[in-house]
Amino acid sequence: MSGELGEFYHEFFQDILASADADGLFTEDAFFELFCKQLIDAGELETADRALYQSPRGVRIDGYAGDPSTNEGELVLIIADFSQATEIKSLSRSEMDAAFKRLSNFVSKSLDPSFRQSLEETSPGFGVADLIAKRWHAIEKIKFVLITNRQLSSRVEGRESSELQGIPLAFSVWDIARLHRFVSSGHGREEIEINLLDDFGGALPALPAHLSDAGYEAYLVVIPGTTLAAIYECWGAQLLEQNVRVFLQARGSVNKGIRTTIERDPEMFFAFNNGITATAEGVSFTEDGGRLALTSISNLQIVNGGQTTASIHAASRKKEPGLDKVFVQMKLSIVEQSMASDIVPKISEFANSQNKVSAADFFANHAFHVRFQEFSRRLFAPSPDGTFRESKWFYERARGQYQDARNLLTTAQKRKFDVEFPKSQMIDKTDLAKFLNPWRGFPEIVSRGSQKNFVHFAENIGKEWEKSSDTFNEEFFRHSIAKAIVFREAERLVTKQTWYQGGGVRSRVVPYAIAKLQFDASKIEGVVDLDKIWRRQALTEVLERVLCCGLEAMHGVIAGAPGEIANPLEWAKQQACWARAKSLEVNWPDDWEDTLVGRDEHRANRRTAVRDQRILNGIEAQTDVIQRGGAFWAEVKAWGIRKRALSPDEISMLTVAVAIPGRLPTERQCARLIHVLRRLEADGFRAAIDANAS
Repeated sequence: MSGELGEFYHEFFQDILASADADGLFTEDAFFELFCKQLIDAGELETADRALYQSPRGVRIDGYAGDPSTNEGELVLIIADFSQATEIKSLSRSEMDAAFKRLSNFVSKSLDPSFRQSLEETSPGFGVADLIAKRWHAIEKIKFVLITNRQLSSRVEGRESSELQGIPLAFSVWDIARLHRFVSSGHGREEIEINLLDDFGGALPALPAHLSDAGYEAYLVVIPGTTLAAIYECWGAQLLEQNVRVFLQARGSVNKGIRTTIERDPEMFFAFNNGITATAEGVSFTEDGGRLALTSISNLQIVNGGQTTASIHAASRKKEPGLDKVFVQMKLSIVEQSMASDIVPKISEFANSQNKVSAADFFANHAFHVRFQEFSRRLFAPSPDGTFRESKWFYERARGQYQDARNLLTTAQKRKFDVEFPKSQMIDKTDLAKFLNPWRGFPEIVSRGSQKNFVHFAENIGKEWEKSSDTFNEEFFRHSIAKAIVFREAERLVTKQTWYQGGGVRSRVVPYAIAKLQFDASKIEGVVDLDKIWRRQALTEVLERVLCCGLEAMHGVIAGAPGEIANPLEWAKQQACWARAKSLEVNWPDDWEDTLVGRDEHRANRRTAVRDQRILNGIEAQTDVIQRGGAFWAEVKAWGIRKRALSPDEISMLTVAVAIPGRLPTERQCARLIHVLRRLEADGFRAAIDANAS
């Protein structure tokens, strides 16, 4: 077992055991959840629901990736192969084929009414079988995904696509080695190597769009619609820069206007469509008579034009006759991997600024995340056992931050880091959205999967930030962590209930129970006492009983899916399900109000927290303004006057800032100066002076 891969296997295996132990899960369930979370990040899956069914007659399914009707007619089924061995074992071709055969058998069985009738209607297997049967006429493609912590034999080169009852069938294998390559890639995706010459119909003419001494490369390329569709068919959502991918998934990927142009005026597509904006880490060309032709692209990412790409791909699936007349303009920027994390999000944001895409959709660098991360590195959580040893909750606003921070340390420093930031107290952006959205009254959105839930959360937080960023203060952070504790403890409590039969129902029942508790508390002018949870870093015995009551009640609502839906996991995604849950009279324990505080007290505490944050913002703004120095503000002033972008009052404030350090602006002036600077930067101002060097 190779060193890095072996170490990764060991860490991943320990994460599975720790998750299973903490949440009361079977190890295979924990394996499925942890592995599929990585595949969602990779763009391989949009969502993943646990739905285990197996029989001794060679029929098995472990999960599925959503309703085909909301996924371009694609049915994605998942089968898991989990090894309990302490060392990496090999997966042979025959074992791979056998796993896919079990999935194929499940699909065939699902179309047999007698098989469906033999299943318990509340079982996950029935839910998926019923979904397949009801959607069969609309399914255009099937994809089987095998996840395994074994290593695929080097003699296995893959498996070619085929058909299942006349429908195209594709196969994807994610073994431990492939997962390791993705996790350690550093840019949140697999390596993408596109060979245009050999695989996609030939080289593409390219026009340089950069100066030779600019230190930057960009090209204009015209790409045939058939070529773009073929590339997307091969790599799928992995081609879409993550924020664009999430944004696209939340809204449906096929744009009717684009499809209409393809159908009716394909030869006018180039004129009517804005094209796509993309980045790559490397390209290669051939040259003939001074004309460049693009032959290969490394790590292509589409940062604007996701709907164009997905719509052209959908047209190719439907074999639209005009697609061979469609051409798309592509602006391609070459970005080195070391600079990608800084530059690609900016290209993405600016390229999308002409569309109705809020800044919150480009969220890793949003000020909300920056502030929340700062709180997580600074604020100690109370010790739950009464000792003096305090820890912190690590917020990972960009994928891999936790492991990256740890990897830079010595062995002794790692031990200290693990005490200060326990891995059990690490949360990422999608976790945060999952923890908070139930309290906001959106359990049905949480049930739609991490990507759609995150976009919904991001849009709302973005609007609230613009309205009053001061509400996102230290109290907000403490309450958010308390909500994380409630969510995770509720997950643990579910697995102990007698009515719990496993499967994906836990991911539905938990957000519904929390949302219902919050909803019913609000009806009696109460709010769950989050401060008490923060201080204890745990739930009280009363709150545990209250949650168990809510979990059972919401399980009844979700399990009682109406006949036209049948699958409880899909029913929980509907607003009608949440409406039914809200109307249900829950017999909460007699002492349930002991878990609440009055709304007036809660509001008073929030006002105090907002006031404290405003003071802190003033101090932070003053520090920022002074550190930038007088020369920097002189440049800002000169640019603003030259562009006629400043009011007389703003010029007066900048005059004070230019005099730094001889004269210091007030806190209020500093806050306004930062606001002016942000506005000018949006209008194109870029400082020639390094502010940090001033």
